[in-house]
Amino acid sequence: MSENIFDCAIIGAGPVGLFAAYYAGVRTMSTVVVESLTTSGGQLSTLYPEKYIYDVGGFPKIKAQTLVDQLVEQAAPYHPVYRFGERAEQLQVLPDSNLQLTTTRSTILARSLIIAAGVGAFEPTRLDAEGVDVYEDRGVYYAITDLEPFHDQNVLVIGGGDTALDYALMLLPVARSVTLIHRRDVFRAQEDSLRKLRNSNAQIFTFHELRAIKGDTQQPTEAIIFDNRSGAETTLPVSRIVIGLGFKSKLGPIAQWGLELTGNKIKVDSCMRTNLPGVYACGDIVTYEGKLDLIATGFGEAPIAVNQAKHYLDPKARIFPGHSSNREERHQKELAQT
Repeated sequence: MSENIFDCAIIGAGPVGLFAAYYAGVRTMSTVVVESLTTSGGQLSTLYPEKYIYDVGGFPKIKAQTLVDQLVEQAAPYHPVYRFGERAEQLQVLPDSNLQLTTTRSTILARSLIIAAGVGAFEPTRLDAEGVDVYEDRGVYYAITDLEPFHDQNVLVIGGGDTALDYALMLLPVARSVTLIHRRDVFRAQEDSLRKLRNSNAQIFTFHELRAIKGDTQQPTEAIIFDNRSGAETTLPVSRIVIGLGFKSKLGPIAQWGLELTGNKIKVDSCMRTNLPGVYACGDIVTYEGKLDLIATGFGEAPIAVNQAKHYLDPKARIFPGHSSNREERHQKELAQT
């Protein structure tokens, strides 16, 4: 068992967890970050490192991996301890009110806990069509982590949500051609993404689905799609297929901790408190009335969770410590007086 008792344990090293680690440092809280993946960034690094993000304040656009790198840099002066490759398994409230978090590799003691695990464990929604399994990772992809394999290729993207349209927009500058098919004519993506795609040279087929992928021993050479209203088939020359049907998520062991849940989400109040004392949550893993699953929203929730955790540990501590600019001004005044 670890001999250290951290002021705060954070589950998840995605963007919201990283920002929570930074803010916990601002509140002079010793922090450990537990992440089941082998690196920081969560879905951004694992699935979308080359994707541009457009809805984070102050950045007209920023690559996902760049945002992650800057969040790590932001937290670095406060020396959070990272435990990569460790999945949180069990949570126990000890008689002294400390929390014991058991992972796949260690036991961690903390005085408070912030769950910022994104969507929890996730896996892609797979497509059952002829040839998909044959060419998986040899031309068929469920995520784009590197644009190089798509350079000067004819690419088919499947899906009608944000995942599919984001991938299609990412590929436009590098691919020879981009074709998107969707089984309906109603898209679930952001309106601006759909507008950009429709104004591009991408080819869009609505009411179309994938029937089969054909190819040689190395890679696909064509995709057979069909109109789901008439059954009419069209053969497209493609060498890369991206299946962007989104990802299924599950809470995993967290679901057994006694937290109040709504579906796969942890229910919190306006202070990001869960029903367990000393346990807070923020980011995509939480739900409350009016909740939006945006990174920007999580960036607002993380300081709320941290400040509440600080007040929980020390009731004399102010919940709102002031703006960072004000703290810097006070610091400069203190230096001038010495």
